[in-house]
Amino acid sequence: MRPSALLRLVNSTPLGEVLKHRQLYEHQNAGGMRIGDGKRIDLVRYAAWLFLRVEGEMAKRKQSGSAETAGPPPAAHYAPRATADYEARKAAAGKRNLAMSAEGRDIGGIPQVVNAKRRQEAAENFHFFCEQYFPERFNLAWSADHLRVIKQIEMAVLRGGLFAVAMPRGSGKTSLVEVGVLWAVLYGRHGMAAGLGATKARGRELLESITVEIECNESLMDDFPEVCYPVRCLEGISNRCAGQTCQGQRTRITWTKDILVLPTVENSVASGAIIKVGGLTGGDVRGMKHTRPDGRVVRPSLVLIDDPQTDKTARSLTQNHTRESLLSGAVLGMAGPGKKIAAVMPCTVIQPGDMADSVLDRQKHPDWNGVRTKLIYEFPDNEKLWEEYAAIRADGLRKGDEGRAATEFYRKHRAAMDVGAVVAWAQRYDPRHEVSAIQNAMNLKLRDEAAFFAEYQNEPLIEKAEDDLLTTEQIAAKLNRRDAEKIPTSCTKLAMFVDVQKKLLYYVVVAFEPNFTAYVVDYGTWPDQRQSYFTYRQARKTLLTAHRGKGEEAAIYASLEELTLEKLARPWMRDDGAPLKISACMIDAGYQKDTVELFCRQSRHAATVIPSKGLPITASSMPLDERKRKKGEEVGDNWRLTGRQGEHSVRLMLFDANRWKSFLQARLAVPLGGRGCLSLFGKSETRHRMLAEHLTAEFRVRTEGRGRQCDEWKALPGHDNHLLDCCVGCMVAASYLGCQLLGDVVPRKKGHGKLRPLSAMKGS
Repeated sequence: MRPSALLRLVNSTPLGEVLKHRQLYEHQNAGGMRIGDGKRIDLVRYAAWLFLRVEGEMAKRKQSGSAETAGPPPAAHYAPRATADYEARKAAAGKRNLAMSAEGRDIGGIPQVVNAKRRQEAAENFHFFCEQYFPERFNLAWSADHLRVIKQIEMAVLRGGLFAVAMPRGSGKTSLVEVGVLWAVLYGRHGMAAGLGATKARGRELLESITVEIECNESLMDDFPEVCYPVRCLEGISNRCAGQTCQGQRTRITWTKDILVLPTVENSVASGAIIKVGGLTGGDVRGMKHTRPDGRVVRPSLVLIDDPQTDKTARSLTQNHTRESLLSGAVLGMAGPGKKIAAVMPCTVIQPGDMADSVLDRQKHPDWNGVRTKLIYEFPDNEKLWEEYAAIRADGLRKGDEGRAATEFYRKHRAAMDVGAVVAWAQRYDPRHEVSAIQNAMNLKLRDEAAFFAEYQNEPLIEKAEDDLLTTEQIAAKLNRRDAEKIPTSCTKLAMFVDVQKKLLYYVVVAFEPNFTAYVVDYGTWPDQRQSYFTYRQARKTLLTAHRGKGEEAAIYASLEELTLEKLARPWMRDDGAPLKISACMIDAGYQKDTVELFCRQSRHAATVIPSKGLPITASSMPLDERKRKKGEEVGDNWRLTGRQGEHSVRLMLFDANRWKSFLQARLAVPLGGRGCLSLFGKSETRHRMLAEHLTAEFRVRTEGRGRQCDEWKALPGHDNHLLDCCVGCMVAASYLGCQLLGDVVPRKKGHGKLRPLSAMKGS
């Protein structure tokens, strides 16, 4: 019979369904050719085979002490009994598999502590912990600077506090950070510790190194088996974490690239402790937390920050400001509301004024207790011998002797060459090629002096073209303590300059006394970013977003209308109650010249707005004052207002940008109260940080040509200088309005009259 016909026949009795298709298929495979030819089944032979099978199973049960009695069951129950027996075997097999799986996942009991005395002594002594459990990492004698950092990490872990220490490259900062995290969690000092690097990849390297120590360090395995043994049993397969048990209880280990949750083991002080890593930027700091199985949310109470900047970020003003703000805000707030956090930050100063340099400054950040260490504290006295050594070394390296001749020279004259030298770490040198740490330090200095002072001395060389240029801090501190938009009674002129960029309009408004004493009364951007500090790249509300649906030229035109309507139409009040209006508003036409000139021609304030352009006049160029004067031009001190070139044209203000930038720096250098001083409104230095950075975004180089000297100003890469251009433009506008330093006169071209003072040219 066909299998389908057999099923219908067997299941047609009053007993109902006694055979399923799956069971018949299994019987057909088990009986083989004894019950059919593969396609059809012989009913008689199938019944006989089934009877013998059931009888054999019953005999086995009797031999094994089964509760079943002798004698076959009634023929009507053969198939149901076979089905029930199969299900029972299947359930039993499942139980056996579960038991075997549970047995394979269970790691059994935790081994005993091998050296309890060593473990106990290291509990309060981080120095001892480093030496006893990590002899391979710390195989050289400690320097005094190392001991200082070790003590800082110990204090942070045990008692809290913030510590920043600058260490030379290669001093073992990262190793101390990693071991410090381990020490904190193994003894249960902190339920959650965070390790932060300059980037997320650096942070992950920290965690990977920590995990390797837990898994492979034999000394840690001996004394901290409750932590190391379960991790070692994973055999490097993180997928086993979820199922691992210890004497029937889940260890709840979590092991990813960013987080390691230590095993939950009874009577372990480190049970469930969390080590989480990340980068200082990229959102890893904010919201760093972990939810335990009992529902409690844990936040970091200890943060160890390893070298929080890279060479690239140290050269970026924006990155430095961002990272410094993160340290002061997000990092110190990681512990949660109302809780303090302990933090240690070993770092290296790369650039003057970078993030590390700023945090280490106890005047700016006294809470970080900054300390700078050096590779060499006192340089050798005998400069002549070291100059000779440098020449021998350079010659030898060119010949390929790897500095052997220089080393022999040093060995011969070592006593005289070492006089006066004081190094931080006497063991820091390569014995294969060097004789002492002093020689090692001097070799690094000879290799690249600038890198040596930055990377190893934490005192980067400051490259300045002129010593009299003010710093960002000095400019931000030039406060006249007056309210914004309040003008002194002595001021007679109000000037404004607008710098046009693709995304924003920058503007500055300056009030002037007739002798060029100046007061910045207002500045900012249009659209307003509603924050005191930001960079051009960070601007979110732009000209195009403020005027959606318009093209770039239309957005600039509309924004110029809005800005000038707000600033030019209103009166600005002096202290004596007299109103002043902006007498001259110059607009930079270097970008979108046609749009700016069109606006200046059609504006309702056409008598006040003037398109302008700064020219980079160099020493070899002809000064504006000496150029031939054309009909209708008005010429002043290093500026020239062109005549109209046609019926629909506008006059364009050209000025010597280099000369006026030098003039602006001279005004900034004048102390408060001095004639010609430029000062800022308000009482807060932090309010003017962005303006001060713009004003220091360029440096000058003195050049000479055509028998005259000239300052050429060059922009620092990555620095915004738009407000600098605005302040320069305001100075030009003030000169156009007649302001002058005492005794200044404007040279006139031959044939156009005598020299006359600036005040005679425009206004009084």
